[in-house]
Amino acid sequence: MLLSERGLSMLKQWVLHENTPEADAFAREIGVASLIGQILWHRGIRTHLEAQEFLHPEESAFYDPFRMEGMEAAAARIQYAVKHGEKIVVYGDYDVDGMTSTALLTKNLRALGGDVSYYIPNRFTEGYGLNLPAMQAIHADGCALLITVDCGISSLVPVQEMQGAMDIIITDHHLPGDMLPPALAVLDPHRADCSYPDKNLAGVGVAFKLCQALWQKHGKMDHPDDLDLVALGTISDLVPLTGENRKIAKLGLQHMSEHACTGIQALISIAGLDGKAIHTGQVSFQLAPRLNAAGRMDTALRGVELLMEKDMMRAVHLASEMNALNTERQELEQKILDEARDKIGDVTPYTPAIIVAGDDWNAGVIGIVASRLVDQYYRPSIVFTLHGDLYKGSCRSIAGLHMYEALSACHAYLIQFGGHEMAAGLSLRPDQLEPFSKAFSQYVRQHLSRMDFMPKVRIETLISPMDWTVDMVEQVSLMEPYGMGNPRPVFGWKNIRPRAAFAIGSEGKHLRMELGAAGHSVKGLYWNYGMLSEVVTEEYMDLAYTPSINEWNGVRSVQCMVESLRPAEGELIFPTREILKSLYRYLHGVQNHKGCIPYTPPILTRKYAHAVEHISLYTVTCAVQIFQELGILMRLPNHTGWQMRTMSGKAKLLDAPTYRWHQDIKGGVSYVE
Repeated sequence: MLLSERGLSMLKQWVLHENTPEADAFAREIGVASLIGQILWHRGIRTHLEAQEFLHPEESAFYDPFRMEGMEAAAARIQYAVKHGEKIVVYGDYDVDGMTSTALLTKNLRALGGDVSYYIPNRFTEGYGLNLPAMQAIHADGCALLITVDCGISSLVPVQEMQGAMDIIITDHHLPGDMLPPALAVLDPHRADCSYPDKNLAGVGVAFKLCQALWQKHGKMDHPDDLDLVALGTISDLVPLTGENRKIAKLGLQHMSEHACTGIQALISIAGLDGKAIHTGQVSFQLAPRLNAAGRMDTALRGVELLMEKDMMRAVHLASEMNALNTERQELEQKILDEARDKIGDVTPYTPAIIVAGDDWNAGVIGIVASRLVDQYYRPSIVFTLHGDLYKGSCRSIAGLHMYEALSACHAYLIQFGGHEMAAGLSLRPDQLEPFSKAFSQYVRQHLSRMDFMPKVRIETLISPMDWTVDMVEQVSLMEPYGMGNPRPVFGWKNIRPRAAFAIGSEGKHLRMELGAAGHSVKGLYWNYGMLSEVVTEEYMDLAYTPSINEWNGVRSVQCMVESLRPAEGELIFPTREILKSLYRYLHGVQNHKGCIPYTPPILTRKYAHAVEHISLYTVTCAVQIFQELGILMRLPNHTGWQMRTMSGKAKLLDAPTYRWHQDIKGGVSYVE
């Protein structure tokens, strides 16, 4: 495994599902194509009822909201507040889940006749969750009932401090600690004493259940007609799209596509999605980032304002502001990411985790940067920024490491922390950064094996891209909506060599390939990998992809959206001493008078193969990594090539961690599937 050149050489382990006769029989039993039966079987769906609920979640009833512990007390107290004209404040969070939760509950409480306002803390000056100064100010303004959404489960101290001043209801979906806040009611399906059947609701999902309970008590309807809001928050928060979340997502996406609320419709328009059916991918990558930009760059209050706006002209103006903030966020994210990479330096196969700190990085963006670092290095990643006299950090994990449990094991170094299995936040004093980093890295070493650092891609079955028909692709769409817990089905094909390849898009950012023979080819698209156009036609690769339908001038055809490429087994050659010597001589010969080699690994691979002998991108990238670790090569700015350095004496290959790692595993780089 190698970590360099923005992950170009990162190998992915295929987890190939086995097609079984039982799955074929199951497909016949439930009346679907064999391929759909196999996919359902792979996902643990084994009965007719389970298949019906999965494929047609809209036909299943929502669970009774009063099965959630504390719901009866919460609903009764809210009813009392509405009836007696008490002032209610909804206290939210600054991400999309928090904004949609705030808008949903505020809107429905007002529809029920409540005197309701809302409050979201400022990410930069207050931070996440309940804080005592804000609660005191809210109480001083006449609030009798405070209701949290998407936060509060870990706020024991501020809730304790406000006891007797105003009543507090906590609604949250984060993991509780050993003790619950001493609130009037605590709604959280993760409570140890809560028997609610679905534990995977987002914060907006818990708020939805509260609204459902209130409307049922009111006798008007079973649940509120705001599933577009609920789906937006649910999909954005990356909770599993199974169970109740699947119904929320499917009905909510339909709602968004046909008659979204004014604020969401404005977001749809500004994203250029007018008239299109909205899917989870468009929510995750086009709508949510624009809304999230409000909380990351300015104030989330603007996001709630947009979601509750009824005037389209005003909504479009707000959505345009968020679009501009999102562009600013993207530029800032790239700047911080580049600075973080410079601070990180070399990452070797022995590096257990990425922990990096900056003094003035935007606290609203470091979470995205942590995700980008995971994408590049496939290591648990934590990015800190100095906030006052504390470092505040955002964490992202990889499969196999429960981030909340890891932080719990290192709690002695932390002031506070909270989160989930895959993401969390924390804060610590600057003098604790180094000891925490050592403790966290040691925890990772103890709980992950070397194979855990090789990302996995689940392959449903091996199907040639050329064998798909439009009808087959449409059948697979029965599995939608896709998301956490129900990923888009990925298929594989081995030893494929594209017939042609082109860098397309702005600055050649993306890759388009022609797969198959002339007259029977399929287009393949690989986003953000335009640089591979130099080399993909030169070697055999294994292709992991999802099929989709391309419509152009009224013609519908199959195309492949590439999930990943990896070297075929025959190209998976780790550089031997002889290969390293040959590459060294070649590099020495092509350097310019300043000792610079202005080639990226794909270009270097192609040029070496044409001048000397065939070589794979994997082999070249491993060799370049070894040369960098030995000090023979130094990267040029902007990843445009390398500077060759003169060495005194012979380099010892075992001084290079990448070479040593390969020797440690006795040449065991192979695909085990």
